[in-house]
Amino acid sequence: MELGLQNKVALVAASSRGLGRAVAEELAEEGASLILCARAEGPLNEVRDSLSRKVAGRVIAVPADLSVAADVERVVGRGLEHFGHIDVLVTNGGGPPAGPFESLSREAWDAAARLVLASVIDLTRLVLPGMKARRWGRILNVTSIAVKQPVANLMLSNSLRAAVTGFARTLANETAAYGITVNNILPGYTRTDRVEQLAEAIGAKDGVAAEAVKARWEAEIPMRRLGEPREFAALAAFLVSERAGYITGSSIAVDGGWIRSLF
Repeated sequence: MELGLQNKVALVAASSRGLGRAVAEELAEEGASLILCARAEGPLNEVRDSLSRKVAGRVIAVPADLSVAADVERVVGRGLEHFGHIDVLVTNGGGPPAGPFESLSREAWDAAARLVLASVIDLTRLVLPGMKARRWGRILNVTSIAVKQPVANLMLSNSLRAAVTGFARTLANETAAYGITVNNILPGYTRTDRVEQLAEAIGAKDGVAAEAVKARWEAEIPMRRLGEPREFAALAAFLVSERAGYITGSSIAVDGGWIRSLF
């Protein structure tokens, strides 16, 4: 299927590894130009060099901490300076620390809000005017299955990713007439470093090995396995494509059937 991304410029957050990298790789396969950002400069540059071979050098990498507003401005500014416009925004970020409510300080809440919620708002604020002017745009937020079925011990993620969902659903209505879609994609338990870290944290809390935690998750998933990043990225590429122009305000899970609700 031709997705119509060959002349588009996409900013993919947290794209040095995991789901962000998988999305960047998929968009490169479709011929999109890319603005990559992540905190770790070495791995980020490695991804840039790898993808440059697929899209003839139409990739830039900007090391940044998106929980810092000045870094968000720098990433978007570099992207606009290099390419002139940004058509696609994929927001993404590492998950905040696990833990129940009483273990989380005010500082932990503030840091998580900057990472999970404020980064999405700041990125959107900077790219949206150009999308409206061109009357075309795609905003896709990587959230979590936790927004539809809260996950135990993930108080910060459950709360703040739900806030992103409310923001995106409201924005979708405000921007639809401009040819802009705003959607959320909900990864389930996928084979990434973040999931490995979560398994280790839960295992330490429960006094079991991380492998036992992952086996417990797999038993809860109808497909009886963890997802692969490329499977997640395939849907992400479609949702930011020309073909998905009539899909907006949606939150779609890639979870092997883990969520039990009807909607």
